Amino acid sequence: MTTLPVDNPMNVDESPDTRAPLIIGHESFDTVTAEICRVNEAKKPPRAWYIAMAMSVSLLGLLGCMVGYLIFTGVGVWGNNNPVMWGFPIVNFVFWVGIGHAGTLISAILFLFRQKWRTSINRFAEAMTIFAVICAGLFPGIHIGRVWLAYWLFPIPNQMDMWPQFRSPLLWDVFAVSTYFTVSLLFWYVGLIPDLATLRDRATSKIKAFSYGLFSLGWRGSMRHWHRYERAYLLLAALATPLVLSVHSVVSFDFAVSQLPGWHTTIFPPYFVAGAIFSGFAMVLTLAIPARELWGLKNFITLRHLENMAKIVLLTGSMVGYAYGMEFFIAWYSGELYESFAFVNRAFGQYAWAYWIMVSCNVITPQIFWFKACRRNIWVLFVASLFVNIGMWFERFVITVTSLAQDFLPSSWGWYEPTWVDFVTFLGSFGLFMTLFLLFIRYLPVLAIAEIKAIMPAADPHAHDHDEEAHE
Repeated sequence: MTTLPVDNPMNVDESPDTRAPLIIGHESFDTVTAEICRVNEAKKPPRAWYIAMAMSVSLLGLLGCMVGYLIFTGVGVWGNNNPVMWGFPIVNFVFWVGIGHAGTLISAILFLFRQKWRTSINRFAEAMTIFAVICAGLFPGIHIGRVWLAYWLFPIPNQMDMWPQFRSPLLWDVFAVSTYFTVSLLFWYVGLIPDLATLRDRATSKIKAFSYGLFSLGWRGSMRHWHRYERAYLLLAALATPLVLSVHSVVSFDFAVSQLPGWHTTIFPPYFVAGAIFSGFAMVLTLAIPARELWGLKNFITLRHLENMAKIVLLTGSMVGYAYGMEFFIAWYSGELYESFAFVNRAFGQYAWAYWIMVSCNVITPQIFWFKACRRNIWVLFVASLFVNIGMWFERFVITVTSLAQDFLPSSWGWYEPTWVDFVTFLGSFGLFMTLFLLFIRYLPVLAIAEIKAIMPAADPHAHDHDEEAHE
């Protein structure tokens, strides 16, 4: 079997005027399998993979150094103070949980709605979810100060007969995020099983054959296997769908159930969910665009996929912008002095620079996607996705810090200034994320081979009849 060239395997015209289909070409199943498995079966990955891996591992090493420095020195190395007890750690936690939303949305909700365009992006979006939640779970664990007592976060008996406060939203986070991670991991793994069996059957070494065979659970592609697989996949999709809405709603309760001005509002759950989907899809664009260029996946991640994601970014970005405006309206309409001050202070106070960066990136930037030329321009999509992720981090910073720094009494006001340890720890979390993602690309199928084949014209038993009717 001959493989196709890496740069443009099927000679696809990607000019802005081309309305690319979901999967380009009428290629055989063998060709699709070879093209996707080529990424994993190559003796050496591209040079860009080595460069990215070296940078990611370096950042991961910095993260390990910072966590070790924190444990041996104490949380005083951070900029957290009284009254801003929540600083970068909680900002980063909410940011990473939000990043993990798009994967489950693409996989579960779009699967239930039978959206075929999800098949080329769902696999690495699901992987992105797993790795983002791992990064998110790191920060609450190190934020408690005495890391060796992190097991107190969980509702298990300990030597002091102390139990967590079940009325605290922080404990709700433990249940919500751990459940979300577990179901997302199972959903991702179940979808991988047929493709792991494909890699097992194509393996050229005993180690690869054993490894892929172990995790493919004896898959043989029989009718019974497919029947069980589809039932399990549908069940997990049904379980994951409410989690998309619930997990970030619960995270928003960390703020909404308090009495602090700027936090105590019922708009937070839908506002946070929309923002999480917004930032998650932006991160999918940030990862998909380089991946399709470096690994020759333009035939599977087409311009139509990118355009559909840009439309979702535009929709959710508009929802986030509406929420920003509604917050000011509620503060004014309530007639509550402290609430009004909190929002005026956000826009014109000492942290106004962060607020306007947030508005510029999250509200203004997505509006360029009203124009089709921008939705189908690779560079515009990539740069806009970066700006959205920057803006969503600043949104979490503005929500967390401004309300804590200036609350009810001027006598208790303070100023939060992050230290170099805060910045390096946050940067190191990207090293953890990218290291896991690059290892995934190297050793696991980055696209869902079985699902892509299922939507190809060759998979339709009536495709030949349709072609004849069209010819007549």
